[in-house]
Amino acid sequence: MSKAHHRKKRPEAVRRQVLAVAARLSLEKGPASVTLDAVSQAAGVSKGGLLHHFPNKLSLLDGLFDDLTQDLDRVLAELMQVDPEPKGRFTRAYIATFFQPEGLEDGDRWKVLTVALISEPHLRDRWREWFDRHLVENIGTDSSLDATLARYAVDGLWLDDLLGVLVIDTAMRATLLKRLLDMSRL
Repeated sequence: MSKAHHRKKRPEAVRRQVLAVAARLSLEKGPASVTLDAVSQAAGVSKGGLLHHFPNKLSLLDGLFDDLTQDLDRVLAELMQVDPEPKGRFTRAYIATFFQPEGLEDGDRWKVLTVALISEPHLRDRWREWFDRHLVENIGTDSSLDATLARYAVDGLWLDDLLGVLVIDTAMRATLLKRLLDMSRL
Protein backbone atom coordinates (compact mmCIF):
# COMPACT_ATOMS: atom_id res chain seq x y z
CA MET A 1 0.00 0.00 0.00
CA SER A 2 1.37 3.40 -0.93
CA LYS A 3 1.91 6.22 1.51
CA ALA A 4 -0.69 8.26 -0.36
CA HIS A 5 -3.42 6.17 1.22
CA HIS A 6 -2.12 7.05 4.70
CA ARG A 7 -1.56 10.72 3.98
CA LYS A 8 -4.04 13.10 5.57
CA LYS A 9 -6.24 14.68 2.92
CA ARG A 10 -6.14 18.47 2.85
CA PRO A 11 -8.44 19.51 0.00
CA GLU A 12 -8.42 23.24 0.80
CA ALA A 13 -4.61 23.31 0.92
CA VAL A 14 -4.46 21.50 -2.43
CA ARG A 15 -7.00 23.92 -3.91
CA ARG A 16 -5.02 26.95 -2.75
CA GLN A 17 -1.74 25.43 -4.01
CA VAL A 18 -3.26 24.79 -7.44
CA LEU A 19 -4.60 28.36 -7.66
CA ALA A 20 -1.24 29.82 -6.61
CA VAL A 21 0.62 27.75 -9.19
CA ALA A 22 -1.84 28.66 -11.95
CA ALA A 23 -1.40 32.36 -11.11
CA ARG A 24 2.39 32.05 -11.05
CA LEU A 25 2.51 30.20 -14.39
CA SER A 26 0.25 32.80 -15.97
CA LEU A 27 2.44 35.66 -14.74
CA GLU A 28 5.73 34.04 -15.69
CA LYS A 29 4.79 32.48 -19.02
CA GLY A 30 1.45 34.00 -20.02
CA PRO A 31 -2.13 32.77 -19.76
CA ALA A 32 -1.66 30.22 -22.56
CA SER A 33 0.79 28.33 -20.33
CA VAL A 34 -1.95 27.53 -17.83
CA THR A 35 -2.89 24.02 -18.89
CA LEU A 36 -4.21 21.32 -16.59
CA ASP A 37 -1.08 19.23 -17.20
CA ALA A 38 1.31 22.11 -16.50
CA VAL A 39 -0.52 23.17 -13.35
CA SER A 40 -0.82 19.66 -11.92
CA GLN A 41 2.87 18.99 -12.58
CA ALA A 42 4.08 22.32 -11.15
CA ALA A 43 1.80 22.00 -8.11
CA GLY A 44 2.91 18.43 -7.42
CA VAL A 45 -0.70 17.28 -7.57
CA SER A 46 -2.04 14.36 -9.59
CA LYS A 47 -4.15 15.32 -12.57
CA GLY A 48 -7.06 13.56 -10.86
CA GLY A 49 -6.52 15.69 -7.75
CA LEU A 50 -6.52 18.82 -9.89
CA LEU A 51 -9.64 17.73 -11.78
CA HIS A 52 -11.38 17.12 -8.47
CA HIS A 53 -11.17 20.85 -7.75
CA PHE A 54 -11.05 22.34 -11.25
CA PRO A 55 -12.34 20.32 -14.21
CA ASN A 56 -10.99 22.80 -16.78
CA LYS A 57 -8.94 25.97 -17.23
CA LEU A 58 -11.97 28.26 -16.99
CA SER A 59 -12.89 26.76 -13.63
CA LEU A 60 -9.33 27.55 -12.46
CA LEU A 61 -9.86 31.18 -13.48
CA ASP A 62 -13.28 31.14 -11.80
CA GLY A 63 -11.63 29.85 -8.62
CA LEU A 64 -9.07 32.64 -8.72
CA PHE A 65 -11.84 35.17 -9.37
CA ASP A 66 -13.90 33.84 -6.44
CA ASP A 67 -10.96 33.97 -4.03
CA LEU A 68 -9.98 37.48 -5.05
CA THR A 69 -13.47 38.94 -4.96
CA GLN A 70 -14.16 37.36 -1.57
CA ASP A 71 -10.98 38.96 -0.24
CA LEU A 72 -11.91 42.23 -1.94
CA ASP A 73 -15.42 42.14 -0.41
CA ARG A 74 -13.87 41.65 3.03
CA VAL A 75 -11.39 44.54 2.59
CA LEU A 76 -14.05 46.90 1.23
CA ALA A 77 -16.45 46.03 4.06
CA GLU A 78 -13.75 46.67 6.67
CA LEU A 79 -12.83 50.03 5.15
CA MET A 80 -16.46 51.09 4.80
CA GLN A 81 -17.21 50.11 8.39
CA VAL A 82 -14.59 52.51 9.79
CA ASP A 83 -15.51 55.39 7.46
CA PRO A 84 -17.77 57.71 9.50
CA GLU A 85 -19.09 59.58 6.44
CA PRO A 86 -21.78 57.64 4.51
CA LYS A 87 -21.71 59.69 1.29
CA GLY A 88 -19.08 58.18 -1.01
CA ARG A 89 -18.07 55.47 1.48
CA PHE A 90 -17.85 52.68 -1.13
CA THR A 91 -15.91 54.90 -3.53
CA ARG A 92 -13.38 55.84 -0.83
CA ALA A 93 -12.93 52.16 0.08
CA TYR A 94 -12.45 51.37 -3.62
CA ILE A 95 -9.90 54.18 -3.94
CA ALA A 96 -8.04 53.05 -0.82
CA THR A 97 -7.87 49.50 -2.15
CA PHE A 98 -6.82 50.12 -5.76
CA PHE A 99 -5.04 53.49 -5.76
CA GLN A 100 -1.70 52.15 -4.55
CA PRO A 101 -1.28 48.85 -6.44
CA GLU A 102 1.96 48.00 -4.66
CA GLY A 103 -0.03 47.99 -1.43
CA LEU A 104 -2.72 45.73 -2.84
CA GLU A 105 -2.63 42.37 -1.14
CA ASP A 106 -2.16 39.56 -3.68
CA GLY A 107 -1.13 42.06 -6.35
CA ASP A 108 0.27 39.35 -8.60
CA ARG A 109 -3.02 37.43 -8.54
CA TRP A 110 -4.81 40.67 -9.46
CA LYS A 111 -2.49 41.07 -12.44
CA VAL A 112 -3.38 37.56 -13.59
CA LEU A 113 -7.07 38.25 -13.15
CA THR A 114 -6.85 41.57 -14.99
CA VAL A 115 -5.30 39.85 -18.01
CA ALA A 116 -7.93 37.11 -17.79
CA LEU A 117 -10.72 39.72 -17.62
CA ILE A 118 -9.48 41.18 -20.87
CA SER A 119 -9.37 37.84 -22.65
CA GLU A 120 -12.29 35.91 -21.10
CA PRO A 121 -15.83 37.23 -21.74
CA HIS A 122 -17.19 34.97 -19.01
CA LEU A 123 -14.98 36.64 -16.38
CA ARG A 124 -15.85 40.12 -17.69
CA ASP A 125 -19.51 39.24 -17.12
CA ARG A 126 -18.72 38.05 -13.61
CA TRP A 127 -16.76 41.26 -12.84
CA ARG A 128 -19.63 43.37 -14.20
CA GLU A 129 -22.07 41.46 -11.96
CA TRP A 130 -19.77 41.92 -8.95
CA PHE A 131 -19.45 45.64 -9.61
CA ASP A 132 -23.16 46.12 -10.34
CA ARG A 133 -24.04 44.41 -7.05
CA HIS A 134 -21.86 46.88 -5.14
CA LEU A 135 -23.27 49.86 -7.01
CA VAL A 136 -26.84 48.75 -6.24
CA GLU A 137 -25.96 48.20 -2.57
CA ASN A 138 -24.52 51.72 -2.40
CA ILE A 139 -26.85 53.55 -4.77
CA GLY A 140 -27.89 56.13 -2.20
CA THR A 141 -24.33 57.09 -1.29
CA ASP A 142 -22.10 56.48 -4.30
CA SER A 143 -24.13 57.22 -7.41
CA SER A 144 -23.00 60.80 -8.03
CA LEU A 145 -21.18 61.70 -11.23
CA ASP A 146 -18.10 62.69 -9.22
CA ALA A 147 -17.97 59.35 -7.36
CA THR A 148 -18.28 57.54 -10.69
CA LEU A 149 -15.49 59.64 -12.21
CA ALA A 150 -13.28 58.94 -9.18
CA ARG A 151 -13.76 55.15 -9.57
CA TYR A 152 -13.02 55.33 -13.30
CA ALA A 153 -9.88 57.35 -12.60
CA VAL A 154 -8.69 54.74 -10.10
CA ASP A 155 -9.35 52.00 -12.66
CA GLY A 156 -7.24 53.92 -15.17
CA LEU A 157 -4.42 54.38 -12.67
CA TRP A 158 -4.57 50.67 -11.78
CA LEU A 159 -4.29 49.68 -15.45
CA ASP A 160 -1.55 52.22 -16.05
CA ASP A 161 0.42 50.87 -13.08
CA LEU A 162 -0.14 47.32 -14.27
CA LEU A 163 1.21 48.12 -17.73
CA GLY A 164 3.93 50.47 -16.46
CA VAL A 165 3.06 52.99 -19.17
CA LEU A 166 3.31 56.21 -17.19
CA VAL A 167 5.16 56.64 -13.94
CA ILE A 168 3.56 59.28 -11.75
CA ASP A 169 5.80 60.83 -9.12
CA THR A 170 4.91 60.76 -5.44
CA ALA A 171 3.79 64.40 -5.27
CA MET A 172 1.45 64.03 -8.25
CA ARG A 173 0.08 60.78 -6.80
CA ALA A 174 -0.67 62.49 -3.49
CA THR A 175 -2.45 65.32 -5.32
CA LEU A 176 -4.48 62.83 -7.37
CA LEU A 177 -5.42 60.87 -4.26
CA LYS A 178 -6.62 63.99 -2.46
CA ARG A 179 -8.65 65.09 -5.48
CA LEU A 180 -10.27 61.66 -5.89
CA LEU A 181 -11.15 61.48 -2.20
CA ASP A 182 -12.65 64.99 -2.41
CA MET A 183 -14.69 63.93 -5.45
CA SER A 184 -16.13 60.99 -3.50
CA ARG A 185 -17.75 63.46 -1.11
CA LEU A 186 -19.52 65.56 -3.77
